[in-house]
Amino acid sequence: MKWWQDAVIYQIYPRSFQDSNGDGIGDIPGIISRLDYLEELGIDAIWLSPVYESPNDDNGYDISDYRAIHPEFGTMADMDQLIEEAKQRGIRIIMDLVVNHTSDEHQWFVEAKKGRDNPYRDYYIWRDPAEDGGPPNDLKSTFSGSAWEFDEASGQYYLHLFSKKQPDLNWENPKMRQEVYDMMNFWLEKGIGGFRMDVIDLIGKVPDEGITANGPKLHEYLQEMNRETFGNYDVLTVGETHGATPEIAKLYSDPERNELSMVFQFEHMTLDEQPGKSKWDLKPLDLPELKQVLAKWQTELDGKGWNSLFWNNHDTPRIVSRWGDDQEYLVESAQMFAILLHLMKGTPYIYQGEEIGMTNRPVTDLSQINDIESRNMYDERLAQGWSKKDILLSINAKGRDNARTPMQWDTTEQAGFTTGEPWLAVNENFDRINVEKSLEDSGSIFYTYQELIRLRKEHPLVVWGDFRLLAPDHPTVFAYERSYKGETWIVVANVSGRDIHVKLSKHSEKVVPMINNYMKSTYNLHSLELRPYEAFVAKRR
Repeated sequence: MKWWQDAVIYQIYPRSFQDSNGDGIGDIPGIISRLDYLEELGIDAIWLSPVYESPNDDNGYDISDYRAIHPEFGTMADMDQLIEEAKQRGIRIIMDLVVNHTSDEHQWFVEAKKGRDNPYRDYYIWRDPAEDGGPPNDLKSTFSGSAWEFDEASGQYYLHLFSKKQPDLNWENPKMRQEVYDMMNFWLEKGIGGFRMDVIDLIGKVPDEGITANGPKLHEYLQEMNRETFGNYDVLTVGETHGATPEIAKLYSDPERNELSMVFQFEHMTLDEQPGKSKWDLKPLDLPELKQVLAKWQTELDGKGWNSLFWNNHDTPRIVSRWGDDQEYLVESAQMFAILLHLMKGTPYIYQGEEIGMTNRPVTDLSQINDIESRNMYDERLAQGWSKKDILLSINAKGRDNARTPMQWDTTEQAGFTTGEPWLAVNENFDRINVEKSLEDSGSIFYTYQELIRLRKEHPLVVWGDFRLLAPDHPTVFAYERSYKGETWIVVANVSGRDIHVKLSKHSEKVVPMINNYMKSTYNLHSLELRPYEAFVAKRR
């Protein structure tokens, strides 16, 4: 067994977690000041979104120096202190690593732009113009427009699958790969707990053939990376792999292949999008479809890989606003989503504020939007003739700023996040949704998360049990069993805002909940009456 198999990971988006110096931007000393809170929650590791030197074109996912800390966040001494103080509390630090691309202000790219014969030129992907002088092909950037940017000085285009200030690295260059591995070992030697690998499925790209994800040499590169770096340490590695299927995920996380511990798959996260369209083109969630997708990942990876479990991260809207009810049934629906996820097989990830029920923050104007992806989409769709109202509807549903509003600590000004002006506006509901109130209320969402973490630590069934989906076609009830060494638990959730009656047993079968979000002492599986967003976990036999 690996330590990360029964661990619970907490993601911190540093800009928004805790500001220590009043400049409105969260920082590393701020995180250190909140470690006791995270220890009380019971988590085992912190996944830290990037804190490296960066011009912040994409909020730190454009790295200009992998071995330096951005001054907004503090110093390398602060980073060393965070690793040490977290360790004293039994918490590991997992660094977010972006090696598909760098910032255009990284020294490698500054050198590469000096000319075609520069030794760093081949660290990036350059191509001559097409016959008409335009881009080499029609590859598109995730952030809108062409993935090729013309460099007038050399007369060539460079590839950027994201912003033009994020040129893609050329993984075919062994010298570049070795520099990346040396940098990774620099961090591993500091005693970090591993890496979250940003868009790692893109490093094997073959742009001339239009291949971006899952290129032919991807797994060869990852096996080399494992040999040269983290394979020599007891750490967690999780790859962000947007297009992964269970078959592909097994290639990454089968322990015999020596690649990664696990991947983030996003199949369940795209179910409220219209097939074949962009993430901005919305459709209502179909619960049987969600159940089928999650059950598939639970069963097909069994024994040949490992699942990551998540509802939220820095790129996705808040689950309680997205598929729950962030008004009348905020507490119940947030607890319901927590129970559903944390009883599944895999390693759960909690995104900051999820454990207190933080919600999306709707905006009414472009001036309130920070995120480059949302801003680019706004401009692009406005030019295509979309109405401002429809564009904002999509941004309020799926925009990345929803997850990035500052952490809500208490009822003081700016929610206790900063004494200054925050870089992104605090959600106006901080007076009722905050850490201070959560800790004072024994029935709060926080204590549900704390109890779920305890169950995982104390019961091997939660970590190792088999998964079986129940009532797969029921339109509003999500129910499943976990079984291990003769013991079976049942997990039941009403994923709707109305009362539901359902039968999950052919005969009268009463169970006592270990955890639930309504004050009930028993449930009869033969005749279940479930309130809006009601959820429970009980031992079946």
